[in-house]
Amino acid sequence: MSEELKNSPIVDFDWDAYEKGETQRDKSYEELEKTYDKSLGSFKDKDVTEGTVISINKREVVVNIGAKSDGIIPFNEFRYNPDLKVGDTVEVFVENQEDKKGQLILSHRKARAAKSWDRVNEALENDEIIKGFIKCRTKGGMIVDVFGIEAFLPGSQIDVRPIRDYDVFVGKTMEFKVVKINQEFRNVVVSHKALIEAELEQQKKEIIAKLEKGQVLEGTVKNITSYGVFIDLGGVDGLIHITDLSWGRVSNPADIVEPDQKLNVVILDFDNEKKRIALGLKQLQPHPWDKLDPDLKVGDKVTGRVVVMYDYGAFVEIAPGVEGLIHVSEMSWSQHLRSAQDFMKVGDTVEAQILALDREERKMSLGIKQLKEDPWENIEVKYPVGSQHTAKVRNFTNFGVFVELEEGVDGLIHISDLSWTKKVKHPSEFTQIGASIDVKVLEIDKENRRLSLGHKQLEQNPWDVFETIYTTGSVHEGVITEMLDKGAVINLQPYGVEGFATPKHLIKEDGSQAQKDEKLPFKVIEFNKDAKRIILSHSRIFEDEQKGEARRARKAQGSNKPQAEEAAPATTVEKTTLGDISALAALKEQMEKGE
Repeated sequence: MSEELKNSPIVDFDWDAYEKGETQRDKSYEELEKTYDKSLGSFKDKDVTEGTVISINKREVVVNIGAKSDGIIPFNEFRYNPDLKVGDTVEVFVENQEDKKGQLILSHRKARAAKSWDRVNEALENDEIIKGFIKCRTKGGMIVDVFGIEAFLPGSQIDVRPIRDYDVFVGKTMEFKVVKINQEFRNVVVSHKALIEAELEQQKKEIIAKLEKGQVLEGTVKNITSYGVFIDLGGVDGLIHITDLSWGRVSNPADIVEPDQKLNVVILDFDNEKKRIALGLKQLQPHPWDKLDPDLKVGDKVTGRVVVMYDYGAFVEIAPGVEGLIHVSEMSWSQHLRSAQDFMKVGDTVEAQILALDREERKMSLGIKQLKEDPWENIEVKYPVGSQHTAKVRNFTNFGVFVELEEGVDGLIHISDLSWTKKVKHPSEFTQIGASIDVKVLEIDKENRRLSLGHKQLEQNPWDVFETIYTTGSVHEGVITEMLDKGAVINLQPYGVEGFATPKHLIKEDGSQAQKDEKLPFKVIEFNKDAKRIILSHSRIFEDEQKGEARRARKAQGSNKPQAEEAAPATTVEKTTLGDISALAALKEQMEKGE
């Protein structure tokens, strides 16, 4: 029997008759039943009503709603409310007033669901703080039971701090605010972070008001990014930029600190309006340059690790926070400046020599080529004038070829020193970059680090021989290899030496002009050994023959003249007439027949 029934007296009970031992058998059973039913609550199936918790165990919660019997509800329907206790009033849904076993069937979950949508909308409208039970994890956050509705709690809305382990929240009951509702799809989004942000905002104002530059505070590592570390100063966040973590170079802040680590930081700057606080960690440590060995000086050798690479050089850390620059020009004695990456890479351990040291400016210049012997110190010993070597072609110019004999030792082969016989217009016609070429040292300029080299000097000067072969007036076969505006280049057989003929000397006997690739006889009309110049003529060959024939014809004609003509005055000048020319032609024809 319910407590209400026990404690409610029957108004018309006859106590006198009861004391006399008289019973109420005279009253009908129907009257008694009506009295009993009157004492029970009025409800029906599918109703939502309130009941009182009268008993709780690990499996069940017993609730009295004023019915003939008490209802039993599974305990897991109250998981969202871990503070539930005996005597609490709860909402229940009457599923069945009496089942086959005569048991009252109640549901707390269904009672919550029946009014849940109205209540969750009311909570959003009134900015109400509600309780919810975190059921499980899901992608991007958690599922929360709110009034029997499954609401979504984004991971970013669990706390003001980034959450690394979501599982610790599963099974907990927490306070939330409803921040968003999708009426069409009946989706609800809640936030726990929103509850504490207002309180934190007030805390931030109080904390920032007390901040001073140079102040040292204890903080907790809240978040680590690629550009720095966020520190929780007890309700307000500050940022240690990556450059303020250590005096040395830091590539990854996670190498310096770890999540949730407590450490002291110094306030470098702050902005009241934007609530930005710049923090420093390295500033609490003495500068590494102040601890640098005072005896270290220019010329000393040091060993360090390459920490940063650029095309122009490499920064080497010789002590934590103490770096020196090795310029690319100090990496090799070679004058061919290349990228520093050709010599070393980040992480390499290198030995170098101090070239410059400025403790006040905290700058240091280093060099590694100084650890090797300068090849120009004894250049005249290793590469004396007249010595022969093999070099590598490095570069071309219009006037010659730059070659490298060894690292740091370069030389120039002038274009005129490439070949004795071939006229080279550009070095690329003779060799190519990267190719090997034999050279002879012609001159040494030690002060300016220059070598004059020659290639043709490796052979005897063929012009000494050509002088005896290509004498003026001699005739040789040649092939026209190139036609120019001013004439043609002729390759003379069989030595391959080149000569030159002007256009008027390229006219053939039939009056046509000689063309490229034609093979013709040429007469040497000029030979200049010093200038290495041979002037040729093809037309001069038949012209000289015609002149010779003409002289012979005149001589033969002169022997047959009458005595009177022979006595003619010496001052008389013969004029060649058309008849004379015809006679010469006839004479030439007779001589050719006779031959």
